[in-house]
Amino acid sequence: MKISDFVNRDIVCVCGRTHRCDIKKIRIEEGALAHLAEDVSEYGHILLVADGNTYPICGERVRELLGEKIYSVCLFGGDDILVPDEASIERIESFVDSETDLILGIGSGVINDLCKYVSFGRGIESGIIATATSMDGFASSGAAMIIGGMKITYTTHAPALIVGDTEVLCGAPVEMVRSGYADIIGKYSALCDWKLSEAVNGEYLCPHIYDSVMRMTDEIRSMSAEIARKEPRAIERLMEALVLIGVCLTLLSTTRPGSGSEHHLSHYFEITGLLRDEPYFLHGTDVGYATVVTAALRERVRAEKEPHFAELSDETRKDCYKKIYGRIWDEVWELQESAGRYANPPYGVYREKWDEIVGILNECPTAEEITKMLTDVGFDMSAFEAQYGKEKIQNGIWFGKDLKDRYSVLWLYGAMYLSEMEAKRI
Repeated sequence: MKISDFVNRDIVCVCGRTHRCDIKKIRIEEGALAHLAEDVSEYGHILLVADGNTYPICGERVRELLGEKIYSVCLFGGDDILVPDEASIERIESFVDSETDLILGIGSGVINDLCKYVSFGRGIESGIIATATSMDGFASSGAAMIIGGMKITYTTHAPALIVGDTEVLCGAPVEMVRSGYADIIGKYSALCDWKLSEAVNGEYLCPHIYDSVMRMTDEIRSMSAEIARKEPRAIERLMEALVLIGVCLTLLSTTRPGSGSEHHLSHYFEITGLLRDEPYFLHGTDVGYATVVTAALRERVRAEKEPHFAELSDETRKDCYKKIYGRIWDEVWELQESAGRYANPPYGVYREKWDEIVGILNECPTAEEITKMLTDVGFDMSAFEAQYGKEKIQNGIWFGKDLKDRYSVLWLYGAMYLSEMEAKRI
């Protein structure tokens, strides 16, 4: 699978739709930075965005390569975790002027999302020079922001330029490499949730995109040993896979092929961490651990001969939101009241399609298999519970899904097992 097969062309698909992802230049290779001046030749007034961790990696070299094309640098501090919130947006905005024609980021997920978000709002283009293979959003048109304390993915645009120099990428900390690998392993969960929603809700599913993401996930899984050793060719292919999956998300204008129950839990740990000033893992790392959790949930559900349902009152649910989400509980409440999933649970569909549902859940690897995929690249599985504790993890299983309006196995699991008694233990 080559990225060039998916970008800058109309894909008349077997699903009946025509997909397109326009990205002017994707350069992933050894020595990619040497071509940077050529790759940005059409731009003349570039804002460079980086932080205290990413700028030292190649910031000075980028400035030397581009010279006067870079009119200013928006540099965030490196001591604290950079959050893609209102304050960060405002800071980048303060550097943009009427002549800015490219916002060029140096970094990974948060830097990329901020550049996409601000550039889209200003009607200009963005680019990203990757410093780590840590997540799959490089080529996505979505920007995952934290606005008003809520994690919201906005539809923006894909970057016009993506640069992945393997000399830079191989120098990233191994934890970031593991994070990107785990973000891809999480696709086993996301794809299963997508197919489950097609069966339960009639949600659109593109078989071409589904199969493409699955094939790429399988390929990266098979390269775990080389990735763990940070072999240049493996890191290059990991970067290509992360970009290609992001392209697939842009082709559909939705993150559905790459984000399901495992991402709901990851977002839950991030949001509650920010709300309570508690630590959380890198996004992809959380996704990896959460994929083990959601695989175990599927195993429990699919062991049932037929579905059975628990009851949860709105009042008890509201109390849980207040305890878990504190000052943003009302935003979570309003989101779910608008979505209507609690008001209209698909019990009849569950009963009618139970055998089909179980078959779909059986397609996802088991928790034991996912654990093996993660430990193959050096994950410490005990670190997950040590970081969050059993109670916080369980609360995420019950209510992490409520941060988003997206169906996943967490809704089925909650419908079957989240009772008044369970909820009142929170």
